[in-house]
Amino acid sequence: MQKKLWTKDFTIITLGSAISMLGNSISGFGMSLMVLDISKSTLLYAIYITMYTIPQLIVPILSGAFLDRQSRKKTIYILDFIAAALYALMAIVLSTGWFSFPVFAGYCFIIGCIQSAYRVAFDSLYPLLVTEGYFQKAYSIESVLWTLSMAMVPVSALLYRAIGLVPILCINAACFFIAAVLETQIESEEEYIEIQKSSATEGAGKIKQILIDTAEGFRYLKLEHGLLAVAIYFGFTSITEGVSTVITLPYFKNNYDNGEFVYMMVWGCSIAARAIGGMIHYKKTIPAKWRYDIALAVYITINLLEAFYLFTPIPIMMLMCTIVGFGGITSFTIRISATQSYVPDEKKGRFNGAFSMISMLGSLVGEMAAGLLSQVMPERSIVMAAMLLCLVAAVVFIGGNRESVSKIYNSIN
Repeated sequence: MQKKLWTKDFTIITLGSAISMLGNSISGFGMSLMVLDISKSTLLYAIYITMYTIPQLIVPILSGAFLDRQSRKKTIYILDFIAAALYALMAIVLSTGWFSFPVFAGYCFIIGCIQSAYRVAFDSLYPLLVTEGYFQKAYSIESVLWTLSMAMVPVSALLYRAIGLVPILCINAACFFIAAVLETQIESEEEYIEIQKSSATEGAGKIKQILIDTAEGFRYLKLEHGLLAVAIYFGFTSITEGVSTVITLPYFKNNYDNGEFVYMMVWGCSIAARAIGGMIHYKKTIPAKWRYDIALAVYITINLLEAFYLFTPIPIMMLMCTIVGFGGITSFTIRISATQSYVPDEKKGRFNGAFSMISMLGSLVGEMAAGLLSQVMPERSIVMAAMLLCLVAAVVFIGGNRESVSKIYNSIN
């Protein structure tokens, strides 16, 4: 029988992911707008973003070790049910008219814990549901879904202005609930659990075993020089993402009439390019021998464009963001499909946890630095400095480890 990508389990995980991502995108941007409208402060906005990011620094590495010995599919739908309940609860509280920034920030901290654990579980389960030989196609689909979720940003802005945040949170709660119900129907056997039982430390309890596995995850990353180089570089890209998250939306709101819509128009070009690029990668596979060279060229180009785009007129911004979007989807598809097919199934949780922790550390550094620097530096200069730093990191870590990184990126999957 001919193998196919769209098996029952792959279809379920894809639909569940699409529904939860779309709902989360709508509520996330709406929450950001509410914080900006109430606080009118880039610093408080940075604190709000940071509270969401902090748990993603610690939770992924611990959950990654835990998930290499436990059911990832059960973890996914349990966390989605919990998220649905939390969004519904926040909707009820805000509907009373009561608001407290510290409480809201604490709520974001809890959501950050849940979603960071979910991300590791999803990233570690998803490749197990992909038919061998279809990794690039599968991850091009995931990247398109992520892009479509970003396209919900203008919808979120319109809904926020029209009906407020409470109904948006209700929509998100419903999305998470539907996704969780779908995910309970995944039937795939998780064979890595049995493999890991034989490697358990004799006499170790669950907590001690998690700590042992966590340390082992970092040892594995250290021994795999190519994976380590990729993880470090993406730590730097996360710094730029953290800076951009804190700076970009406030910059457009402060410098343009209806700035949030100008922001959406500019970055909408990137989203459209990502969607088109994802569909192209689904249809046409990048030849293995070119993947490393293409990825490195894209890393350098994207950082250069994002360093200077805020200094250009809006039409040029839109063109530059279009190039960034197409390049971003290309490099993402290469990196995620290559690394997830390269890492053994029983180590995916630990690898994804360690990778996520490094990325979140970068995001946290970027968000905090941007919030503080915004008090003393022009916003555009902060973005430019971060992007140029990331460009240097691409040359040093990806370019400087060509042999070990290309072994991963140019693998056939």
